[in-house]
Amino acid sequence: MTKDQNKLVTPATLKGWLHDKKEIALLDVREHGQYGEEHLFYVVSTPYSKLETEVQRLVPRKSVRLVLVGDDANELTARAAYRLEQLGYTDIYLLDGGIEQWKRAGYQVFAGVNLPSKAFGELAEHAFHTPRITAQELNAKIAANEDIVILDGRPYSEYRKMSIPTAACCPNGELPLRIDDLVVRPETTIVINCAGRTRSIIGAQTLINLGVKNKILALENGTQGWYLADLKLDHGATRKYPETVSEKNLTAQQQRAKTLAEKHQVTFVDGATVERWLQDTTRTTFLCDVRSPEEFARGTIPGAQHTPGGQLVQATDQFVGVRGARLVVFDQENVRAPAMASWLAMMGWEVAVLTNAFAHQWKINATLQQTKQQTHATAITTISSEQLKNVDSNKTRCIDVRASTKYREAHLKGFVWSIRPRLKQLPSLNGAHAVVVADDLAIAQLAAQELSEAGVTQIQLNIDTVQQWRTTGLELISSPESPTDQDSIDYLFFVHDRHDGNRAAAMRYLEWEINLLNQIDEQEKQSYRLPH
Repeated sequence: MTKDQNKLVTPATLKGWLHDKKEIALLDVREHGQYGEEHLFYVVSTPYSKLETEVQRLVPRKSVRLVLVGDDANELTARAAYRLEQLGYTDIYLLDGGIEQWKRAGYQVFAGVNLPSKAFGELAEHAFHTPRITAQELNAKIAANEDIVILDGRPYSEYRKMSIPTAACCPNGELPLRIDDLVVRPETTIVINCAGRTRSIIGAQTLINLGVKNKILALENGTQGWYLADLKLDHGATRKYPETVSEKNLTAQQQRAKTLAEKHQVTFVDGATVERWLQDTTRTTFLCDVRSPEEFARGTIPGAQHTPGGQLVQATDQFVGVRGARLVVFDQENVRAPAMASWLAMMGWEVAVLTNAFAHQWKINATLQQTKQQTHATAITTISSEQLKNVDSNKTRCIDVRASTKYREAHLKGFVWSIRPRLKQLPSLNGAHAVVVADDLAIAQLAAQELSEAGVTQIQLNIDTVQQWRTTGLELISSPESPTDQDSIDYLFFVHDRHDGNRAAAMRYLEWEINLLNQIDEQEKQSYRLPH
């Protein structure tokens, strides 16, 4: 596609499209650090460095109305549009003038990640008046050995990094099914925490909405609030909800989850209905398996992606790239899915619970589409770590396309850091021989595609680990300042550094989260369906 052939859309037109109740995929193809500093409210991050590996999962219907957001000159978005056309997408538009033109038109931009979910959490706290407890108050209760259970609503991997003392991991999506086994006394106070605010609020309010009789509180500002109060966090804790579930509470759990879902106009459907939906070429339907990672790993239904219930609410845009799409959620017991569906309905999604996901005999193959690898004239081969010893960086373009933070920690001597949208800016590529190191084969192949188009005639890929490099005897160096913060366009510092002892980052993040309600406009607020 040439620049003249690109279909441009003005900011005013795009703003109208975002609220016309028709399906739209709005994708930001800049790298994650650039996206995180400022972006549109409903945009989904699909960095150009890994665009083809993500887009078909996020935007499965190829004929959907699709708008790309990126650089002011639309050079990057035009490249992205070309890639998407190769994958079969047919209705692609570029935001004319990118982010800068959007701002000049008087529309708001936002920092951070998972905007629709984060803003929803703040609105939910106001709508439900979710009770909360401060870090200092909770610490005093722990010290006094009060009858209290602290549950961390994040995934286990996040919980392991840092947690409140005595807290056990029970992700929000698991709470409806596990709470009766975790807390057996009605006199026990339950506190739900996360790293910041959203999952604390949603987790606590989930239990309240389900009718759990205990006193339930959200920990204000989560582990970050705990850290900012100069209290000590645990690291590497292993306390976790039990894998098995008591059958004695199941009927009651199913009923209260169903009642909650129906209160928010969630529909319940069978597999035959979902099969008809999946065959509808005019609508996008996402199959969302909200069970635990262990359950999903043992098998799921055709076409489903793993969307742990709490994370699906907390970070919907990481799983669903089409605004206005239909979401079908399911689990094994019809407890977790209805409870999470109630939140998705309040977020404005059309959502249904699939009641017989594992009993239904699926007739269609609804598997997620895989990225089609392009063929190249350039020879692309692998190179072992042992063979890397013989590479002369003075004669060969040696390129590291791992994350910029990993490059800073340790990289091979003679290798320069780069990233797919900037590869063509590297000097002396035409006719060159290049060696590319990466930690993800798909990203390495996309980088190789870019280098091939820039004239590189021979490309060798190595995706070994740093430890493998060390074991082979390759020389590794660190460069804490290279690439610079400005050049590290793949990394969003204030979101990630808040977990690494950076007080300023933690404070900035919490201020950003609380301030979201002052930034979103009335159309964005009205897209939610919270009780008044």
